[in-house]
Order: sequence, then structure tokens, then C-alpha cells
Amino acid sequence: MASLTSAINVNVDTKVKEEATAILKDLGLNMSTAINMFLVQIIKKDGIPFEITNPKPSKDMLKALDEAKKIIENPNMYPCYDNRQSLKDALLSDD
Repeated sequence: MASLTSAINVNVDTKVKEEATAILKDLGLNMSTAINMFLVQIIKKDGIPFEITNPKPSKDMLKALDEAKKIIENPNMYPCYDNRQSLKDALLSDD
């Protein structure tokens, strides 16, 4: 029995295509094989074969970003170190 194939034309960002093609080449795959693998997994999983989320930063990350912003806006309020030894000395001091 002859194998039937269908063409799919997809528009993608040029940079995305180039980066994906390079990664697939390192994996020994071409774009057509990778897309076929993806479509087969959609059928097997009865949906997208990976989680699609809109990641949100954690509370700790938001706190760290806020702290970094304060340091950038007020650099004179925070200690600076010229080298590792001065940082180490400050960390080990009893002050």
C-alpha cells in the first residue's frame, strides 16, 4: 500500500526557524521529521504533548527583583567590594 503524505505550509519567524533547525541538526533530525513526531504525539496524547503555561515569577523572585532595583537606584546605600578578599573579610567580620 502506498504511503500518502500531505504538505503543510507554516509561516514562522526566520530566527526561530534557524535556531530550531540547528538544534534539530545536532539531534540528527530535520524539520519535517520533528514536525511529524510532534503531530504523532498530539494524536497519542489527544492534545498538545507538553504543558503550555504563562509563567509568573515567584514571590521570592519578585522580592529579589525589587531589591535589585533599589540597589541600582541607590548604589551609595549598599556596600561595594573591590575584590573577593574584601568581600570575604566583610562576610566574616562580627559587625
